Amino acid sequence: MSYTIDRTFPGADFEEIDKRTREALAANGFGVLTEIDVKATMKKKIDKDLDDYRILGACNPGMAYQAIGLEPRVGAMLPCNVILRGVEGGVEVSAVDPLASMAGIDNDALKDVAGQVRGMMEKVVAAI
Repeated sequence: MSYTIDRTFPGADFEEIDKRTREALAANGFGVLTEIDVKATMKKKIDKDLDDYRILGACNPGMAYQAIGLEPRVGAMLPCNVILRGVEGGVEVSAVDPLASMAGIDNDALKDVAGQVRGMMEKVVAAI
């Protein structure tokens, strides 16, 4: 089972795809709660070079509220991470597949919510 929803943008500028990703998230009810510049962190912490790599921690508050109501410890698996990374000749965006990330939790109602969020993430990635 794949655990991400992916799309590659050949020849694209990293910052432009970041901007478009944030706009697509917002248009689909997600806010960016956290941001990690993995490239800068690796350089600063261990003096290692890495291609552009950014993690956006996205959250749809209504869906998160529903999930927490069904499974209080599910917060350990939130928010929905979306990564942007420089790849040869372009940029790749990968969003977590909530169905895959929630597969280990035995709660059918939560899986229904995860399926709804998966559909929303598919729309986000398609809209970039």
